[in-house]
Amino acid sequence: MERIASIMYLKDGFSEEYKARHDDLWPEMKQALKEHGAQNYSIFLDDNAGVLFAYLEVENKENYNKIASTEICKKWWAYMEPLMETNGDNRPVSKDLTSVFYLA
Repeated sequence: MERIASIMYLKDGFSEEYKARHDDLWPEMKQALKEHGAQNYSIFLDDNAGVLFAYLEVENKENYNKIASTEICKKWWAYMEPLMETNGDNRPVSKDLTSVFYLA
C-alpha cells in the first residue's frame, strides 16, 4: 500500500461550499476513486490559511494516477474549479508532500 499526501488551495470564502460538495460526492466519482485503488481518503482544511491537506492510500500509484484521464474526474475538476486554485486544465494546484514519519 502506498500513502499519498498533498496540499491544495481553497479560494477565500468557499470552505462551506467545498465541504458541501464533498458531503454529496457523486456516486460515479466515488466509484472511479475506488476503481483506481483509493482507500482511506481524507481531506482536511486549515480554515485560516485556506489550505487543504489530502491523504489517501493506494494499491498502486501508477494505476491511481490514471484517474486523471477519466471523464468523471475531468467533470469533477470543472465542478470544483470555482472554489479552488487550479491549473489551465482545471486540475487543482497541488503540491505532493514527502513522508518524514510513519507509525504503523
